[in-house]
Amino acid sequence: MTSHPATPSRNLNYLRRALPGWRVAFFGSLLWAMAMGASALVNLLLDNWVTPDKIRTVSLLFASGGALAFPVGVFAARLVSLARGPEVAFASAMVCLAAATIGLTAGLYALQYRSYYAEWHAPVFTLTWGFQLAFTMAVALYQFVVLGIRLYFPLGFIALAAVSLWFAQQRR
Repeated sequence: MTSHPATPSRNLNYLRRALPGWRVAFFGSLLWAMAMGASALVNLLLDNWVTPDKIRTVSLLFASGGALAFPVGVFAARLVSLARGPEVAFASAMVCLAAATIGLTAGLYALQYRSYYAEWHAPVFTLTWGFQLAFTMAVALYQFVVLGIRLYFPLGFIALAAVSLWFAQQRR
């Protein structure tokens, strides 16, 4: 079996094949945003959270993270599973969509967290500011992992399994 050298056009074609169509990206993002926002909303309501404003803010944060994550996660899953079986497609959808959703939602949370503490930080682009930015973002990401991921269970996990099944059944 001979191996063909990777050319830029072959790599570009491979990336193009992995891109989801605009309908999948758009409507999938809307549905995924609603599922992630609903997952957070239900958990917060069941926990008797503090105020409706805070519940709305956190639910919108999870919905926004889901909307941004869906096309990224589907692209990554398609990239990993091109020309492979449905088992690989299912696993790649589970891992890539979960990682994109958690990562982008945590990133949005960290940006909001950083904007809250920015008032007490040193002037922009100083060494002290750089350390404050890095540590504030790290603390926010840690805090999201510890406190935020639980808001995805059980509804977010059920949605992830359903989308992964749908993804595995698609022709590639």
